[in-house]
Amino acid sequence: MSSSRPEHRGPPELFYNENEAKKYTYNSRMIEIQSQMSERAMELLTLPDGRPSFILDVGCGSGLSGETVTDQGHYWVGIDISRPMLEVALEREVEGDLFHSDVGQGLFFRPGTFDGVISISALQWLCNADKKSHNPAKRLYQFFSSLYSSLTRGGKAVFQFYPENPAQMELITAQAMRAGFTGGVVVDFPNSAKAKKYFLCLFAGVSGVLSKGLGTEPSDSVLSGSAKFTDIRKKDRRKSRNRMPMKSRQWILEKKERRRRQGRGEVPSDTKYSGRRRKPKF
Repeated sequence: MSSSRPEHRGPPELFYNENEAKKYTYNSRMIEIQSQMSERAMELLTLPDGRPSFILDVGCGSGLSGETVTDQGHYWVGIDISRPMLEVALEREVEGDLFHSDVGQGLFFRPGTFDGVISISALQWLCNADKKSHNPAKRLYQFFSSLYSSLTRGGKAVFQFYPENPAQMELITAQAMRAGFTGGVVVDFPNSAKAKKYFLCLFAGVSGVLSKGLGTEPSDSVLSGSAKFTDIRKKDRRKSRNRMPMKSRQWILEKKERRRRQGRGEVPSDTKYSGRRRKPKF
């Protein structure tokens, strides 16, 4: 049985070939869905009224999401790894400038270039290792750290994405937090199997307030519509008086767990010997 997830069928630069790119020109249903998600991402971006902003569209594809940015009176730049998709965008004469690049290798824009960032159905592709040299955690960190630099202070990024499982969502949010972002995941229609949508909302330089997910009742728990994370490392430094002794078993286990979340290479497994003092040898 073949997988229904596109990222399992091959790398994006091969999956989004000429035939797949044409769907984004002639398939009215696909165009409608992309437009709806783009409008929701722009809504979550909460840009200031009365003046145009400069937006980066990550995984811009054929420029459908960019058209939403243009319709709302903003300027944008798009970046994508699929050349056929970008060629369709050129044929459609979209307003934004287009770049062909792999965002997993990091962005190349000057610091503070963009007021905001949107991305539709692209972020989960960075969780795949399509080449032997690909390490998902490192590629995510490279992307998020360069993205953080590209945003103005107080800028915001909104990613509509399809996490495959909780572990993948944890991998993504951990690397975003490691790069300096705060924020969380907003879930629209959390009780619907078909309408449920995930939006990762990130704040650069300041902590912001997460919007409430659509389709959530006022009586629902906050976590049903949004899940927030902050830079826990800063909080830990303020609690230095209550720190556990260095090199203790608990200290070692927690350090190893942090390294696993951050994707820091191979971390030895926990055993009954972890943290046990070794007898001196002569």
